[in-house]
Formats: sequence, structure tokens, C-alpha cells
Amino acid sequence: MINFEEEIERFKPSLEVEAVSETIVKSDLTDMADIVMELLKEIKEK
Repeated sequence: MINFEEEIERFKPSLEVEAVSETIVKSDLTDMADIVMELLKEIKEK
């Protein structure tokens, strides 16, 4: 059986994941809420 406490203690995040995470946080990405709001705005304008 997996001992989760042991696994968490040994966990070390990958450097690539950290680099990607920082890039994603710094960039201006459109999320689903933005897309839905834009669609609703277009529907109201018609």
C-alpha cells in the first residue's frame, strides 16, 4: 500500500514544471469564463 506521508516527504517538483508554471501565470491567457462572457456579450448585441 502507498504511504502518502512518505511520498509527500520525498516529493520534489520538476524544474520544467516550475518554469512552465511561472510562464503561464505571467501570460495573459483567455480562460473559459472570458470566452463565455464574450459569447454572452455577442448574443446581447444581436
